[in-house]
Amino acid sequence: MAEKEKKALDTAKAEKPAKQEKEKKPSVFKRLGAWFKSLRSESKKISWASWESVRSNSIIVIIAAVICSVVIGLLDYGFSAAIVGLSRLI
Repeated sequence: MAEKEKKALDTAKAEKPAKQEKEKKPSVFKRLGAWFKSLRSESKKISWASWESVRSNSIIVIIAAVICSVVIGLLDYGFSAAIVGLSRLI
């Protein structure tokens, strides 16, 4: 029975035309319109953060950046002073 099904599939494939007509695409303007329409509907689903939340998170990021830059600056100064000190020994 499996052999009969395989033969039926093979004959069905052989009967299909080699080239099928290409499906016509919508025009560029229709596709752009559909894209903007979906963009608008997706942007309505976004839940935006409140101004207070944005402000407090921004302050935290700025403070963290300042602290990191101070730490890296101190490490740089310390390492360069150590290298200069070691070069004077030689």
